[in-house]
Amino acid sequence: MTVKIAVLVSGRGSNLQAIMDSIEKGYIKNAAINVVISNKANAYALERAGNYGISTVFLDPEEYDRAEYDKAILDILNRYDTDLLLLAGYFRLLGNEIIEVYRNRIMNIHPSLLPAFKGLHAQKQAFEYGVKVAGCTVHFVDEGLDSGPIILQRCVPVLPEDTEEALTARILEQEHVIYPEAVRLFTEGKLKIEGRNVVTRT
Repeated sequence: MTVKIAVLVSGRGSNLQAIMDSIEKGYIKNAAINVVISNKANAYALERAGNYGISTVFLDPEEYDRAEYDKAILDILNRYDTDLLLLAGYFRLLGNEIIEVYRNRIMNIHPSLLPAFKGLHAQKQAFEYGVKVAGCTVHFVDEGLDSGPIILQRCVPVLPEDTEEALTARILEQEHVIYPEAVRLFTEGKLKIEGRNVVTRT
């Protein structure tokens, strides 16, 4: 059975690209991205998806109130029989209705070692705080801000000569590793949630 994936984006889509490449190369098996949805008309992620022949949709938030916007997203997800919803640089909070319908089937990637440095500009927060180790986290999405059960994390050292830009780039490299890995584990049925713990089955 093919796991049907939808991806929500707002920007350049480098994590989307990493996942598309992993599917194309066969690292993620029995999965297909059926639709990419953006709240930004000029998101480069839409072009990336189009280059792979994937359906793309721009939903203009200015044309909906909050509840209607979430319903429009749900309608698209239903139309494409979505099994797994991925957030890849999506700069809006999901409404509770979407989260409830896709409970434990929504993943997000965040550029910090959660629960540290939630929200926007996580790399900047970490750099300015003076941490010695930063990183990234793939987690299931719940009603809170970057608060869902953690699936995978990867550490990145903060070097004495680092700039915020250099640290951000190093974290992004690891995002491109662990997000496809988390998707692969999901599509192979190897993830089990026990309370706040996500257990990887062998």
